[in-house]
Amino acid sequence: MKRLLSLFVVLAPLAVPAQQDVGGYNRALAAFNAGDYDTAAPLFFQLSEGAADADVKGKAEYFLAQSLAKKGLPVSAFISYAAIVNAGPSHPSYLKAVEGLVDMQQQLDEQNLIPSILNQAYTDEVRDRWVTLPKEVLARINYLVGTVSQRRGRFEEARQLLEAVPKDSRVYAKARYLLGVVLSDPRFPGRPGEGDGLDKEAVSAFKAVLAAKDPQVELKPTQHLAMLSLGRLHYRRGEQAEATAAYEQVPRHARYWDQSLFENGFARFQNEDFGGALGSLQALHAPQFEGAFQPESWILKATVYYYSCLYDEVKTTLAAFDELYGPMAKQLEPFTGDDVQLVQAYNLVAAENRRLPRPVYLWLRNNERIREVMRMLDQVDQEKRSLSGGGWRGTPMSAQTMGSLEEVRGTLLQVGGTLAKSRIREAADNLRTFSDQAEIIRVQTALDEKDLLQAGVDQKTLLTRQSLYRPKMPGANYNYWKFQGEFWIDEIGYYQYTLKRGCPAKTSEQQQQ
Repeated sequence: MKRLLSLFVVLAPLAVPAQQDVGGYNRALAAFNAGDYDTAAPLFFQLSEGAADADVKGKAEYFLAQSLAKKGLPVSAFISYAAIVNAGPSHPSYLKAVEGLVDMQQQLDEQNLIPSILNQAYTDEVRDRWVTLPKEVLARINYLVGTVSQRRGRFEEARQLLEAVPKDSRVYAKARYLLGVVLSDPRFPGRPGEGDGLDKEAVSAFKAVLAAKDPQVELKPTQHLAMLSLGRLHYRRGEQAEATAAYEQVPRHARYWDQSLFENGFARFQNEDFGGALGSLQALHAPQFEGAFQPESWILKATVYYYSCLYDEVKTTLAAFDELYGPMAKQLEPFTGDDVQLVQAYNLVAAENRRLPRPVYLWLRNNERIREVMRMLDQVDQEKRSLSGGGWRGTPMSAQTMGSLEEVRGTLLQVGGTLAKSRIREAADNLRTFSDQAEIIRVQTALDEKDLLQAGVDQKTLLTRQSLYRPKMPGANYNYWKFQGEFWIDEIGYYQYTLKRGCPAKTSEQQQQ
């Protein structure tokens, strides 16, 4: 009897708080169901921090996240959902929290933190449980975790995840695009032996994107990326005509149009369509693209002229390159060292540009992942302002959530700084590389001019004897207009050069060699 009484003494004090937990949970749930999230959230927070009943505590943690989401605080909500997911499958609201986390990713379009959380949580231990999630939620998880696998070079894993996204999912087009990128990557296991088969699968994936219909997430830009990737795949395979056809599908003035113009210049050059290559570059060097960071385009332009033995044009092009990009290299030097802090690197990009060359600054800000970090930081700051005012001001829930938001802010600054620092170094490396290439072309041009002079070739007479003809019209609905120094917006992208050739004809002996 004494032993039973002793046991009762231990248990009795727990019974009252448990009843209070249930009562408090019911009041919070009633407020939540009535749409009174201002009342519900603090009550759920109190229970999530101090409830004695584990089931009530778990449910309160989930509904706290739900309340924050309903209040238009998606970052705060994703922090709460992530805490449940990180707690593991033993949590009573585990699968619901996984679903909520995916919903917040969709709402925020967050590409760094949430995919990483899902990647860490998606273990063999939980796979059988995650299969029971709604079909669209699981499709999004496979896509998001696939993006992490692709970034980290786990290509076979990425392939399996992306192929698991069904055709009726709203992220099907994005998953097919990334699948094509994965399969066509030169580092994919099995290359080069299985290269042809992998390339065919990649082409099929890209074409599936082009054939996709709404409703799809970001369908148009995803299709434009698929066109670019098709061009790159054909270019790598030496299929230059097919590459040009793919690049020219990218709509004029679309976000990736300038990139397609640049890469199409290479494809046309490799296909010995020198006039077409210069036409693409002519468009790229129009005033409308004045702020573009495209140093390699000038090297390609000089190379086209070099192969046509138009040495004066080579020198003029390289001089333009030096004038435009020479000062940029010096401007970037202070920001490429190891002593540059990550937050400092991020602020160079996020703040109004005062120190970076404008084309580099715009190139950095146009990076999709950097823009996404900037957008997320704006959202974090907005939520902090909301929590610091209104009815929750000064409450324990507000203080703790503000602290969590500040931690997320710090993480995002590190991510953004890492991306910015890497891109600044990439810009500096590009300028250094292309400056070296410009010098090689400049030296080789001088040597070739010397050889012509020593051979007694009068290049000016050679060029004078040649005539320039109008380029071939691609269709009956095209008109010919001679370029006279003015760039009209409806003409950009349709330029075609005709070139003279300053190279002397080869002798039969040279042709045999």
